Amino acid sequence: MIEHVEVYRVPGEYAAWPANYGLWAWDDEVVAIFSQGFRGRQENLHARDMTRPFVGKQARSHDAGRTWISEPFTGSIPGGASLSGDEHVIGALQCQPNIETERDLFPLDTPIDFLDPETIVMCARTGLGEGSVSWFYVSRDRARTWQGPYRFGDFGLRGISARTDIVPLGQHDALFLLTAVKSNGKEGRVFCLRTRDGGRSFTFESFVGEEPDGYAIMPASLKLPDGSILSLVRCSTPGKGPDRKAWIEQYRSTDDGKSWTLEGRVVDNTGYGGNPPTLSSLPDERLLLVYGFRDAPYGIRARTSDDGGKSWSRDLILREDAGMSDLGYPRTIVLGTGTALTVYYYNHGAETDRYIAGTLFRP
Repeated sequence: MIEHVEVYRVPGEYAAWPANYGLWAWDDEVVAIFSQGFRGRQENLHARDMTRPFVGKQARSHDAGRTWISEPFTGSIPGGASLSGDEHVIGALQCQPNIETERDLFPLDTPIDFLDPETIVMCARTGLGEGSVSWFYVSRDRARTWQGPYRFGDFGLRGISARTDIVPLGQHDALFLLTAVKSNGKEGRVFCLRTRDGGRSFTFESFVGEEPDGYAIMPASLKLPDGSILSLVRCSTPGKGPDRKAWIEQYRSTDDGKSWTLEGRVVDNTGYGGNPPTLSSLPDERLLLVYGFRDAPYGIRARTSDDGGKSWSRDLILREDAGMSDLGYPRTIVLGTGTALTVYYYNHGAETDRYIAGTLFRP
């Protein structure tokens, strides 16, 4: 069973990048967060209007992802209007130049209960390069309201470009796997923070892998039944030309994020410019990986592992009907029925709208 749905689509708009934000479910209620802007001139990859903000947008479903209604994102965005999108707008619309950490990012008062299913956390950022600033939000009412933005700190790094990747270890104990700016001021490498007091403070635990020549970013991580933590990382060689290569690497930690072992490439090719992975656990303890494929035939693909990530299946083609490479950035959840829902952005050609789509399937 593979069923495709439209989550959010408005003519003339450019809706994209759910992987930068989040996807959560409570029984049949599901909330997806993404970025909403407007179509513009087709560039190397994107066709977005950089002279208008990319604002946070939500979509909510009450029937396990089959139909959706749109909502505004109610969190306060420090420094401007674009949420995790400075790289997609002109300088005058960017948040980073206007942020003052002590004024705009707050210390968290009430500790996060990472084991409470009603409590969700979303990470956000300014941009991707030198000086980028990151923060997080907390919602305890199913994303109807958001508290924050709350500060992480900078940990002596040249910038932090956070997307949401959190591994709960206990009630107030969790790992946050985020992306740091590299030593040359460019995007990026993965690192691991830990909070033991529900997000009121963080300690730097480790980098995940060596600093790459290109980038290693956008981890998707999960604690397995054996206690190890698996993290899949989006990787790319430097540059933007036709010789650029992109893939997904796998790392494992057996000491709660203090150190990591590279276990090889899970996906050898994710297509032009690459695409981030999602990582989920199925009811039978198999692992599920979903990613966008940015070469022809363009689309969305999945793989499974029945041995804790030691080996992975061939690709399950969820769809391959897109018109070009401007797609993907998925988020995936597994519903109580065992059905997986993955949400991503999609197109049907360079001149068409970019919209948020979803696919329901049983791996």
